[in-house]
Amino acid sequence: MKNLTEIKKHRKRLQKRYKQLIEKAYNLRQTDSAQSDISEYQAIQLLDELNRLNYLHRDNITPSL
Repeated sequence: MKNLTEIKKHRKRLQKRYKQLIEKAYNLRQTDSAQSDISEYQAIQLLDELNRLNYLHRDNITPSL
């Protein structure tokens, strides 16, 4: 059970950081395209990690009968 709560907390932190990076990339798109691309790339990496965590969390959910 402890692992599930840790996964949820870590997932929430990653989601928050992902949103920040996407917003930063969007805001920089017109002024500094290189920095925008860097932020977008970092966001994509976080999204990949989020997808892996979602997969782990899905496997640990027990179906209710």
